[in-house]
Amino acid sequence: MCYRNMAELEDFSKHIQERLASVQRMLDLSIIDLPQNKMKKLGQVLFAIEGILEESEKYVSRQKDQLQHLKVCHVHNTYFFCEVLSFHSTPFNHPVKVQTNTEDNQSRQPEKVKKVCKGYIKEMEIITIPEYESIPQYMKGRVTYDQLNAAVLCINASVSSKYKILHQPTKTLNNHSRKLHQRFKEQETKDTKGQFFIVEADIREFSETKVDKKFQGILNMLRHCQRLKELRGGGITRYVLL
Repeated sequence: MCYRNMAELEDFSKHIQERLASVQRMLDLSIIDLPQNKMKKLGQVLFAIEGILEESEKYVSRQKDQLQHLKVCHVHNTYFFCEVLSFHSTPFNHPVKVQTNTEDNQSRQPEKVKKVCKGYIKEMEIITIPEYESIPQYMKGRVTYDQLNAAVLCINASVSSKYKILHQPTKTLNNHSRKLHQRFKEQETKDTKGQFFIVEADIREFSETKVDKKFQGILNMLRHCQRLKELRGGGITRYVLL
């Protein structure tokens, strides 16, 4: 598909160049008194080029739409891949018990449903292209659309890793995860109840992203797009998912 489109673009470009060269020759001769048939020929060429330019604009528009669609697909595929990696990297130190008694399984069904609901983890939605284009240029700087959504994936992965630890009983965690569990609990306040949030230390813990000035600018962009908000207190800035 890509090779065919490239060949079409090359042929299209060659055709336009030939037409423009023809017009240039006509214009070079415009300093002399052109015969009527030459003037008519020039008008026909200009009319043909106008039609070609209209077709080229439509073609470029279609290619742009396809590119935007591919970018969205790429972001979603990358997020799925990060989720798989995050799932495998979550610390579990206890074997899963399998119940073989039918009566016990039936009696535990309500509890199982409750655990599924309790294990829900919120995630930030991908930034759309219209949302990205609505961000003021002074705020956007040189951050590209892909870089912005890469930060979204990073935040989602950090949130997922954090709350997977919080959803585990502390006795099933290793020493490092138990310390993280304690820190997560200490950072919670009455304002964060029922909310999903992370702090800068979580991003450093669960990803290799540098929390620098550029990343702070990306957080401002995400606030502009209403993906998160800040809650400050106790010398800590909490980034709450909306």
